[in-house]
Amino acid sequence: MPTAQTPPTTTRTVAAPAPTPRKLPLAALLALATAVFITSLTETLPAGLLPAMSADLGVSESATGQTVTIYAIGTALTAIPLTAATSGWRRKRLLLMAMAGFAAANTVTAVSGNYPLTMAARFVAGVAAGLAWALLAGYARRMAPVHLQGKAIAIAMAGIPVALSLGVPAGTFLGKVVSWQVAFLAMTGLTAGLLVWIAALLPDFPGQPRGATPPMLRTLRVPGVVPVLSVTLIFVLAHTVLYTYIAAYLDGLGMGGTTDLVLLVFGTASLTGLWIVGALIHRRPRALTLAAVLLVGVAAAVLAVFSGTPALVYAAVTLWGLGWGGAPTLLQTAAGDAGGEAADTAQAMLVTLWNVAMAAGGVAGGLLLDLSGTASFPWTILLLLAPVLVLVLTSRTHGFPARRPGTSP
Repeated sequence: MPTAQTPPTTTRTVAAPAPTPRKLPLAALLALATAVFITSLTETLPAGLLPAMSADLGVSESATGQTVTIYAIGTALTAIPLTAATSGWRRKRLLLMAMAGFAAANTVTAVSGNYPLTMAARFVAGVAAGLAWALLAGYARRMAPVHLQGKAIAIAMAGIPVALSLGVPAGTFLGKVVSWQVAFLAMTGLTAGLLVWIAALLPDFPGQPRGATPPMLRTLRVPGVVPVLSVTLIFVLAHTVLYTYIAAYLDGLGMGGTTDLVLLVFGTASLTGLWIVGALIHRRPRALTLAAVLLVGVAAAVLAVFSGTPALVYAAVTLWGLGWGGAPTLLQTAAGDAGGEAADTAQAMLVTLWNVAMAAGGVAGGLLLDLSGTASFPWTILLLLAPVLVLVLTSRTHGFPARRPGTSP
């Protein structure tokens, strides 16, 4: 999802950065979007495959759901320290290493019939995500002129709704007609092709000189950073509680056979939401963020009250997708804008909290599933979204301003 997405006294010579183009380098941005697609799909693919994976691994569905949790834990534990440790590395080399890690982890996941080994592979995938997500938004920003940076990030983040609209339904379909292992092997093949694409077409950028990365505490004192990070943590938690267990939730409604179709509706709506955000983010970031929170809240309310009507379930999923589709772009852009000179550190912190939220969502969703049943999911989302709405409304000057810094009215 986004994942998982990202940041002594001696001096050294740093190679000059690649020149910023006057227009968007579409082929390079699409390579980043494909990287985002792979990281997001690797993280969320088990959501559509829980029953089959559970049966083959010999564990419960709630235990299988922890394959999403352990991935998020891997990212949360390593995003900040790895970003700091590799801050001086060339960006292209680092991205190639991260994507190679995905290829290895997905291959092991596909061939493993052992639950502990599968969990270890998923943890490694999460570590790779920590590297990738700390790079991707900043990479997109550096390839675009200032007035097109929001659109560049939106193109790169398009990999998330594409993963949700096409990847997860396709993986769910493969799991039904062939096996869930084939879905993960397909991810390996796609990653191998992406490595060639990145090597051939992506411009390279230098890392930061030693000592150039601001410490976390100083970044947290920058006005607007804490509200953005807080909204990220709670909003992602609310989303993940339901999304990780969407197959189980639909089973509880008697709609278990429609999981792939529901995910397709959600993902298609997410693409629409992302397109709207990409078109308007430079002018209306605050209004778009408020709309995203309200749309997800209305969707949760419909699911809480009218879940017995399939047509209204599809309507709610559509609203959910519209609200969620642009959320990663909105939050990554808000973190970068609020952070200013500390943008890379703010992005690494956002990646960490994003995956802390995903890990917590996987655990909380599993507990709710076992203790209260799937009907508790929508009510939990509504409860969590209340403070999100308050934070966005009260962060009018810093964090979620009406317009992006540096843009004209």
